[in-house]
Formats: sequence, C-alpha cells, structure tokens
Amino acid sequence: MHNVLPEGEELAAVDIGSNSFHLVVARYERGQLQVIDRLREAVRLAAGLGEDGSLSADKRRQALTCLAQFGQRIAHLPDDRVWAVGTNTVRKLKSPRAFLIAAETALGHPIEIVSGREEARLIYLGVAHGIPESGKRRLVVDIGGGSTEFIIGERFSPIERESLQMGCIASTLKYFPDGSITRRRYDDARTAIALELQQFAAEYKARGWKECWGSSGTIKAIGDIAHKLGEKDGTITRAVLEEIRDAMVKAGHLDAIRLPTLSEERRSVIAGGAVILHSVIETLGIKSMQACETAMREGLLWDMVGRAEHSDPREATIQALCQRYSVDETHAERVERSALTMFDAVAPGWNLDESHRTWLHFAARVHEVGLAIAHSQHHQHAEYVLANSDLAGFTRLEQQVLATVVRGHRRGIPVNALKSLPARAAPFAERLVILLRLAALLHRSRVDERVPKLAIEGGERTLRLSLPERWLQSHPLTQTDLEQERDYLAAIDFKLVVKAV
Repeated sequence: MHNVLPEGEELAAVDIGSNSFHLVVARYERGQLQVIDRLREAVRLAAGLGEDGSLSADKRRQALTCLAQFGQRIAHLPDDRVWAVGTNTVRKLKSPRAFLIAAETALGHPIEIVSGREEARLIYLGVAHGIPESGKRRLVVDIGGGSTEFIIGERFSPIERESLQMGCIASTLKYFPDGSITRRRYDDARTAIALELQQFAAEYKARGWKECWGSSGTIKAIGDIAHKLGEKDGTITRAVLEEIRDAMVKAGHLDAIRLPTLSEERRSVIAGGAVILHSVIETLGIKSMQACETAMREGLLWDMVGRAEHSDPREATIQALCQRYSVDETHAERVERSALTMFDAVAPGWNLDESHRTWLHFAARVHEVGLAIAHSQHHQHAEYVLANSDLAGFTRLEQQVLATVVRGHRRGIPVNALKSLPARAAPFAERLVILLRLAALLHRSRVDERVPKLAIEGGERTLRLSLPERWLQSHPLTQTDLEQERDYLAAIDFKLVVKAV
C-alpha cells in the first residue's frame, strides 16, 4: 500500500457524544498513530435534550464553550486532518443544522453526523486497534450517553452492527427519574431493556463470538470497580453487576452511591449504565467482558488513515451497492471516465479538490442503482436508495450529498435538494451534478464508443464545451440533448456554451 500520509502528520478526532465530548490528537509515524494529546469534557448533552428535540440553553452554551476550547488546540490543522462527528443526541435534535452551524463556528472545523450503525463501525475500528490482535471472532459493546452499540467482528472488519436508543444518561433519567433506586425499579428497567435486545439477540447468539470487549466511560468505570472488588484484570461478569446492583439499591439514591473508584462525575449516571450492561450480559449470555481503553474517537483517526491510504471503507460499500442493484458496471465506468476527465479540466477554476473528485467517482459508479426498481424516474429511486440505505463508511451528510448528485444526473436540476445542503457542501455538489449530467448525456447510447477528446473550460457560472463538428453531426441525439441541457442549467443561472470545432 502506498502511504499518502507523510511521516509526522498530525490528525485529530472530535467525538461530540451524548455524555462526554472528546478530542484526540495523534501523530502518524511508521504506519502507527501516536497519541500526543487528549481533552475530555463531561458536557452531558443528552441531559439537555427535550422530548420535542429542543436543546436547553445552558447545555448549548456548555457545548459551544467546550468546542471553542477544542478548536484552539487544533486551529493549526487543515480541515482534511480533522474529523469531528456528532452522535445520538445531535441526531435527535429538532434542528441539528442550527446547532451544527454554531458548533462548527466554535470548533473552526466541519462537523458531521453519523448514524447509529456507522457509529458502531467506527467504535469497532477503534477497539480493534486498541486490543491484542487475534483471529478470534469478538463481540464489542459500547454504552454511550444516549445509545448503545453492539458489533460482532473479526480482526478489523465488522460482521454485524446494531445500535439501540439506550444510554447511561437516557436510561438513568428514564428509569430513576428522581434519583431513587429500588430493587423493583432496577428489575423493571432490566426487563424493559431485555425486550429491546430481543430485536437481534437470537441472531447474534447464532453468529457467536470467542471474546467480548466493552468500550467507553460506563464500561471502563465498571471494569475499574470490578478490579477493586477483586476481579482479575477488571473482568466484568454477571456476579460483579449483581454486587454493583446490590450496593446501589442499598444506597437508595444516586447521590448516596459509594462504589470503589467511582468518580463524582460518573455517579449521577452509573445506575442507567449498570442496568443496561447487566441486561446485555444476561440476554446475550456473555460469560465475561474486558474493558478496552480505545473507542470511537480512535476509530475516527484510523478511518482517516484508511481514506488517505486508499483503503477507504466507502469503496467496498459502493461496490456492494452496484452488485445488490445489478448496476451495468461497464456503462458506469464509461460515464465515470468522462466525468473525471471533465473534472480534471475544470477543477482548478472551480476550486474543486481530490475529495470532490472522490465524490464524483462514487456518484458515477452508482448513478443507475434506481434502474433495478424502475426505469421511469430511476434517478429519484436512486436518490431514495442512497439517502436511506445503511452505507458503511458514509456520514449522514455524505449520503445526502451522494443522493443529491445522483438525483440530479438527469431531467430537472434538484434545486430544493441542493438548497437543503449545508452552505459548505451545496456549491461543490451543484458542480458535481453538472459534470455527472454531461457525462451521462454523452454516453446515452450506452455503446462502447469512445467520446472524442473534449476541450472544456469552467468559469464562475459558465462551462464551455468544444466538440468536433463532424462528431456532433453524426450524433444528432447528443446535439439535441446538449441544447436542452442549456435550458436546464439556465434554470440555476448557469451558462453552458457548446462549440463545434
């Protein structure tokens, strides 16, 4: 594999979690990541989330203050060396865009939202790089503030991924709302959580695993308690969780809980976390679990390394989509070749970079997935598939951009969809739409005929295309399509000039 990342390159990951915000800065050396700085703040964002999706003013203020501090530490890094993601609580906001605009301003870098199952993939990647390498199948459980992820995998590859809407903050607020802890409340919570786990418990047990790891604050805190209670290496078992349950019930209230090594900060949410883990261990039949030091933030760093070194997980996802929807890959490659040729010609004038080229590559590969549903309106079917499928490696914004570009490859320009994209994505998405449209148009006949060499030049709101006159005369349908394309692009105040030479 050819390393694109220079030796000594700095990368940063920001995890905007429901309980804590984390920043990890690492240096890339000899194929490994050396952590050089960590910052953590217990913001408890989930505690400020209203049932209507609103965020309390104090939590919003606390979140932005924390992100501004993180932003100072990574102000020297370019955007492509920082990956910041929001998880469950940000996903559940009524108006995530309003929060993200303020959050990105505070941090000084773009912030993405990841789905629960994408969060699970990144958690597994982080854990797999932080535990001893083995060929054994493993189960990873991560209890966050607002959601819990479950992943079965081997080496660095996840096989099964699930995410449930339960976390240490949400469950503490739900099952112990006034802070009072009784045996009945605890058992009722455990039963309710077990019912949620039934969605995939049988499938996971059938898959099986040889070792079990837990990540994030709740499980690490319980592992530390287990160690103090006499468990070697802090191994977490059902017996340990029963001992923790009994101590909490005896205390009677969150504020009165006294467990060895338990911090003041963790005390207020340990009941919800412990009851989730207790139910998970019972329902999935886990004999023992080890706590891991790494989690999603390390997964973000390793994913950045993978993307930079051409082992991008999104490539495998795009290939799987092509196979699932029986895409004519030969035709997709023709369209891609022409689209990228045009991209390379206009990129400097349009201020497009390598990441945008990757977008066009993905869009060209899957622009016809909708044909598997119906030819009529297949661009709209494709948009739905791409926007709503579980696409490993893609953030929510990335899926939205991909869906919008593919939606726009034929018929009218999707003006509303482009407007709904964040300001940092809409301009380049519009230009990728234009390039994909022209490439698809030039290959409408779907025959293996080489398109003549194009002379193409991009201005601020113009595109000049020069084609051989003889070729145009022998392709009357293409000529008509290009004339119609002028009208389509004029609707978005874009001028297409086609010249016969």
